[in-house]
Amino acid sequence: MWFSLRWPATSWTLYSALGKNYHAEVGTAEVERLLKEPVSRHFISRLTTVEIQSVFAGKVRTGVSTETDFQSLRRRFLAGVTKHRLHVARMTGFHYQEAERLIKRHAMSRSPRTLDALQLSVALDLRKRGMLHHFVCADRNLCTVAE
Repeated sequence: MWFSLRWPATSWTLYSALGKNYHAEVGTAEVERLLKEPVSRHFISRLTTVEIQSVFAGKVRTGVSTETDFQSLRRRFLAGVTKHRLHVARMTGFHYQEAERLIKRHAMSRSPRTLDALQLSVALDLRKRGMLHHFVCADRNLCTVAE
């Protein structure tokens, strides 16, 4: 299922939904549409550059794709970063502190995972700085925490 939290345009952060751009599944068409919007900018955190490669490897482990597919997807993803179709937001100590705050605030009722809290802390920081207008995520629980 596809979930999206849209904040009050042209800037998006793609988190767990990004993998849908590289493998056909529910939500793929929407992610592809967002990435093709000519006037929009798409942000990912530095952590995403590692996580997406793990997603690709998981497809190989589960027999969904081959090692050749893994290499091809990895090159395609890194080309998107190199060509600035995906803008990588650096992570700082502030983001770790914010992730800790999110976990303290929400872990008892919504159980955000550690890496999700880190990803969300970057998105919230970009939003606060006026660089981000939408948070796109395929995880309903994380969207609830983001609200």
